[in-house]
Amino acid sequence: MVYVETLQSDAYALLEGLNPPQRDAVTHGDVPLLIFAGAGSGKTRVLTVRIAHLIATKRVWPDRLLAVTFTNKAAREMRSRVEALVGEDAKKMWVGTFHATAVRILRREAGRIGIASSFVIFDEDDTRAAIKRVMDDLKIDPKRYPPAGFSHGISQAKNELKGPSEYPNRSYHDEVVRRVYESYQDLLRRSGGLDFDDLIMKLVELLQTDQEALDKWRDRFRHVLVDEYQDTNRAQYVLVNLLAQEHRNVVVVGDDDQSIYRFRGADVRNILDFRKDYPDAEVVRLEQNYRSSQAILDAAYSVIRHNPERAEKRLWTVRAGGEKVTATQAYNEVEEAEFVADEIERLRKTDGRKHADFAVLYRTNAQSRSFEDVLARRRIPYRLVGGVRFWERREVKDLVAYLRFTFNPRDALSFGRIVSVPPRKIGNVTVEAINSFARDTEADILSILADPARVPGLPRAAVVPLQGFRAQLESLRAVLGVLRPSELVD
Repeated sequence: MVYVETLQSDAYALLEGLNPPQRDAVTHGDVPLLIFAGAGSGKTRVLTVRIAHLIATKRVWPDRLLAVTFTNKAAREMRSRVEALVGEDAKKMWVGTFHATAVRILRREAGRIGIASSFVIFDEDDTRAAIKRVMDDLKIDPKRYPPAGFSHGISQAKNELKGPSEYPNRSYHDEVVRRVYESYQDLLRRSGGLDFDDLIMKLVELLQTDQEALDKWRDRFRHVLVDEYQDTNRAQYVLVNLLAQEHRNVVVVGDDDQSIYRFRGADVRNILDFRKDYPDAEVVRLEQNYRSSQAILDAAYSVIRHNPERAEKRLWTVRAGGEKVTATQAYNEVEEAEFVADEIERLRKTDGRKHADFAVLYRTNAQSRSFEDVLARRRIPYRLVGGVRFWERREVKDLVAYLRFTFNPRDALSFGRIVSVPPRKIGNVTVEAINSFARDTEADILSILADPARVPGLPRAAVVPLQGFRAQLESLRAVLGVLRPSELVD
């Protein structure tokens, strides 16, 4: 009896401070739920409190709950908040992005669909390098067919769960994309790699073709919660439904008004048509805004209400009034930057503002140039947020490529990146000859380097440097599993 009272007390405590719609979303029962969460409506709090409430009321064990977010930062924040509410049990939850969740499952199950569980993950730079190499092999002119176009086309196809054989053939250009796609997949296979889009596509393939695996993971995840559902693509949509259709304890949260990733394959119809997939679903609208003034909310609504593909909702706040939004149309980007600089100086004089009180937002990185030029010329101090991220720095990617090739000597892309870092007088002709020989013989590159002279077309001057490179790699491989990665790097 004491235990039950304590449980009820903890559950009630979680609901303190929630407004009525938020409380409805948190305490909702075991049928599908769609939460339309407007900007600044406390969505993150609702999600975390719902998870904590499920655990506190023993409706689900933490390790049988899956919460999917769109960024690693959001996943860390969600886990931290839930842990603060319910304690150590939160560490057992599955909380992560679609891609991180797919990696965890595929590391355990990839063998079922013929993929080594030790697969390497190709990032965007790896993908670009692979596509350029495929284009070289197929003698495709990059001026006529930019590599970025192939990368986008292949990514879109994977987001729609279409392999090379399913790629549409409406024109000669489509046929060229299909050939590149096919060769690119072959290169990934030989390198033991999957790109980001493959992670979800292969997990869907696993669940669609292996009933035992599907039953296992459906049983594992008794509750599925998905954040930012308006930004899901076809592959992510299918994955969610595969996992949730049987028990139907699925909660999706999003805002069709904030759907901005159509260019990445996101389909806003996934959230708008949720009740077609789950006719018994209930809908909760979070419309009270805690972030902005009413003036800003009214301005936003006056624009978005003209969108024909949206669910009706209107944000409101107890913070009445507020300064009106000012819209200015400039002649060009320089005039725009001058206007911003003028406003900064004006508000510093009239309102006593500091430079740190201002933020300038722009849509693409290329637009920063005009602002930087004007601010520098007028001696207005600024700090550019962004730049090259740690994992995208050249020296970091070189180091990661060394580790990847040491672990997987079939990784042709990593080999091409590191064989001349530091310089070893090994050129592109040598790299292409070795990669071609590896492709034809299905041999790993490290074994080929034991006797590089047998490779057709290999320059004689490259033999000794290649043997030295192999000796260095073999010394690293000898301590794999013995030294920690940090010690291996040193």
